[in-house]
Amino acid sequence: MSQLKERYVLTQSQKMMVFILSMSLYGLSNMITELIPSVQFGPVEFSVEYFAFIPLTLCMLFHPLYAAIGAALGEVIFGEIMLGQFGGFGELEKFISFSLAMFIAGSLVRDPKNRRQVGIAAITGVIIHQAISSMVDIGKVWIGVEELETVPGLAESVVAIEGFSFLNDVLFSGILFALLPTLYLVPRLYGKIEPLLGMKPRDNKMKYSMRKIITPKLVITGVILAIASFFFEYLSEAGFNWEWEADFLEMFGEWFIWVSIAVAFVIAAVTLLIMRNSKKKKEEERIIL
Repeated sequence: MSQLKERYVLTQSQKMMVFILSMSLYGLSNMITELIPSVQFGPVEFSVEYFAFIPLTLCMLFHPLYAAIGAALGEVIFGEIMLGQFGGFGELEKFISFSLAMFIAGSLVRDPKNRRQVGIAAITGVIIHQAISSMVDIGKVWIGVEELETVPGLAESVVAIEGFSFLNDVLFSGILFALLPTLYLVPRLYGKIEPLLGMKPRDNKMKYSMRKIITPKLVITGVILAIASFFFEYLSEAGFNWEWEADFLEMFGEWFIWVSIAVAFVIAAVTLLIMRNSKKKKEEERIIL
């Protein structure tokens, strides 16, 4: 684990900047997906689940933990709270499963220039997130806290329905809006975007075996978090929940979604500006010295 910690050379302020940048950028992208209509072909619905390449790219280039948590929180703040909707414990399930998946994906990448590593990590992150979500939905029906919603043309089996939904999300959103953009962005941005933001690139010369990355501690933590996500979703469906709903979209109209988009954009722009100014100050101090 000591070798793993050496990968990250970010200061606490830089980690916070990565957190805020990930939160605002993914929150912005999440709002944009709300504007993209879905396409229905019989029982099959094709929709953009999320632009996962944004948190995946940030997790692979910077600090995976701060980028992952920031992205998950951005979805809650800009996609739920700012629109007057908060699902209580149900939101914790989404937060835990998404941040866990993105963190593991970012941790799997030892060399951001290695397309094979980047591709495997990107699709693994999507699979982990969708698998946890599907298992939680299946568990809710089996335990009896949620009724089965049947789909015409399919067998009335929650496993079949969730399995099809899992494959649809992985093969459609997972490949088009996670794998392919991440494969393109990460190798090209590595070593170029970090200096612009006053940060050092991750050291891709250090070698890490998969045993040192996927440790028993990481596996146990992942299992515990997955169980916790189901527990919180169970409480939400069972009625032990605290929800807040003002529904600003219904009160002010669909245009209100642009308010959330604008706020996320401003926060991202200000964060990038602060990071650039911090880089310039450091360069000026070096020149003076």
